[in-house]
Amino acid sequence: MWTQLQSGILAAATISGAPSDLQSRTVRIYKASKPATQSSNWPGTRWKMDWDVLTHRGNWENPLMGWISSADHMQGTHLWFKTKEDAIYFAEKQGYEYYVQEPNVRAFRPKQYAANFTHSPGKLKIIRTK
Repeated sequence: MWTQLQSGILAAATISGAPSDLQSRTVRIYKASKPATQSSNWPGTRWKMDWDVLTHRGNWENPLMGWISSADHMQGTHLWFKTKEDAIYFAEKQGYEYYVQEPNVRAFRPKQYAANFTHSPGKLKIIRTK
């Protein structure tokens, strides 16, 4: 308790009365990637936080539809933040263990159709189609 007060962050779980299984959750903080259905250069400016799936919670198959059901109420929940620091501060404030998954940077090389016809010194390239 004293170390939490020294760092300036008092975990909200100590006074909130939240269930103990919710207090010991691990969260993942990451930037969401562009959906495959979008063709734009989506910047992905917001950071997302979601909870890891609990292994000890019971999952079962729904006999009517065949869908997988779960007793984990936080599995489908996520939060959005403007910056990574805001997400980390929230996780520390709530007393969650967290890990940050840094985004992969996409290497974008601009291409031009006219580059196929520019002169390049050296041996002539012969492309056989048949």
